[in-house]
Amino acid sequence: MLSRQVLRRNAFAVAPATRLVTTASQPWVTSSGYYKTFQNGSYTESREKDSYHSVLDPACNEEVGKVPEMTSSEFNLAVASAKDTFQDWKLVPIQHRQRVMLQFQKLIRDRTDDLAYLITLENGKTFADAKGDVFRGLEMVESACFAAPSLMGDSLQGLATDVDCVSYREPLGVCAGICPFNFPAMVPLWMFPLAVTAGNTMVLKPSEKTPGATMLLAELATEAGLPDGVLQVVHGGKPMVDKICTHPDIQAISFVGSCTAGEYIYNTGNQNGKRVQANLGAKNHAVVLPDANREATIKAIVGAAFGASGQRCMALSTVVLVGETKEWISDIVEKAKMLTIGHGMDKSADIGPVISLESKARVEDIVGKALQQGAKIDLDGRGISVPDYPMGNFMGPTVLSGVKTANIAYSEEIFGPVLVCLEADSMSDAVDLINQNPYGNGCALFTASGSAARQFTQSVDVGQVGINVPIPVPLPMFSFTGSRGSILGDINFYGKSGLQFYTKLKTVTSNWPAVEEGLSLGGSGVDKARGLDLPSMKADGQSRGRTFVVIGDLSCAIDDPFIAGGVRCRWSGNWSYPPFGGGRANARDSDGCQLAQDHQLNHVSEAFTRRNRKMPMV
Repeated sequence: MLSRQVLRRNAFAVAPATRLVTTASQPWVTSSGYYKTFQNGSYTESREKDSYHSVLDPACNEEVGKVPEMTSSEFNLAVASAKDTFQDWKLVPIQHRQRVMLQFQKLIRDRTDDLAYLITLENGKTFADAKGDVFRGLEMVESACFAAPSLMGDSLQGLATDVDCVSYREPLGVCAGICPFNFPAMVPLWMFPLAVTAGNTMVLKPSEKTPGATMLLAELATEAGLPDGVLQVVHGGKPMVDKICTHPDIQAISFVGSCTAGEYIYNTGNQNGKRVQANLGAKNHAVVLPDANREATIKAIVGAAFGASGQRCMALSTVVLVGETKEWISDIVEKAKMLTIGHGMDKSADIGPVISLESKARVEDIVGKALQQGAKIDLDGRGISVPDYPMGNFMGPTVLSGVKTANIAYSEEIFGPVLVCLEADSMSDAVDLINQNPYGNGCALFTASGSAARQFTQSVDVGQVGINVPIPVPLPMFSFTGSRGSILGDINFYGKSGLQFYTKLKTVTSNWPAVEEGLSLGGSGVDKARGLDLPSMKADGQSRGRTFVVIGDLSCAIDDPFIAGGVRCRWSGNWSYPPFGGGRANARDSDGCQLAQDHQLNHVSEAFTRRNRKMPMV
């Protein structure tokens, strides 16, 4: 085996410092380098200047900008605005909310390169990988364009005489999203498109390490027609997380990130009465059977293990080699050596840097401890240096073999370009090994046997399974179904489950007795009536009961008469078109006696505005 020093010099190709020519305007960064927030449809500068988080380019550790730790008053204002906007937004018909998403997905397509550039700048992943980040999020927006069927309720007629029951889904109110650094576009797009299409408003906190893509997405959503106040972007670290978890007006929290942070957010959010879904850490296994296609399997494993520098919750970090496939380790090493390490904007780079110096140090420390605990290193990616970027957080692909389950390289989620190789005598032994691991995000089986694939799928206790697919992340029409220690909360991300998370069921049981014979209604535009008992009303100084309600299009003239309970009445007084319909008027009988004051009319106007907010046309 080559020595570690020789591997450092010769094992990996290093990309030259050739940049793609791409520019992205960043109006959310002030002249002094502070990131603005996004509130009520525009970028807003925080008053906080002393407490901030530096955004660093992982390829060189130069400062890109400063993310302020928003003040409590600024945060409370953002939530209050979202709460106020919710009262209007929830009443916008679902088809019009979907149309906003339809326009939004077009704008994302038009600005994919700009979004990818921002991701590479702040996260370090290659430009091609960053475009994939955007595309997977784009698929989520596309699914939001047809959310209505998943929001439909149920109904049953005739539960008793004249009794019907209907259930339907309502939005929750103000929801919050707390995002990780590793998918700056995809994960925010897991959250707010479905949340707002379901009728909620959202307060979104991007990672303080990678906020740029979220800022541009918020701008594009507003350009697509999302009303001011529906999406609020806030900044900060743990103090902001605490504000989100404890604010009384936030109803639900979506989180993706580490186990430590996720457990804290889940417990704190629940203690404060919030619905929480938290995607946590993972240890994703690939089981390789001897009948698998050797070349295709090796290629899939290398790409899934080292892509995005291993910084994916679905990274294939562990391979279980069954029987003679343990001889395939040398093939994995040779394939990994062909990967090129460099700046994410270098066209030839396959792997960029990890997110921070602290992350790099942690990965290298775990590798060192793994060796002390008996692991063998077949490919050492530590100590890599990229020309022109000597201060970058680069680490090459690393392969560890002979690893036992007690080894730190197996028990810890490494979150770096490290592949851990274990061995098993049979597929059954491999399944037992996977099921004893606390995580349940994803796993894969490589085989040419349909029988083995079926047996594996039925026996493995993992939420997402791939057969000859190394990273089995479901498309948006399904849901992200990680299980066991990889999720807290009982409702999964996106798909039908995602819409269920952002809504609640309401059930209405109605008793509508048959219309009394002889009851008639007049007046143009009035369609039909049903009987309802109203309180006694005064007429000519005497009390008498009246029974009436008007249903249908009340666009008739204000003075059109109608008959209610045998009494000739007419609408009188001024009435208006509040946002999204619902006129109000007064009903008087023919003697001028008031029968109903400020009565709600069932009317929808053709266009509506509220203050200066832009709203879709009905």
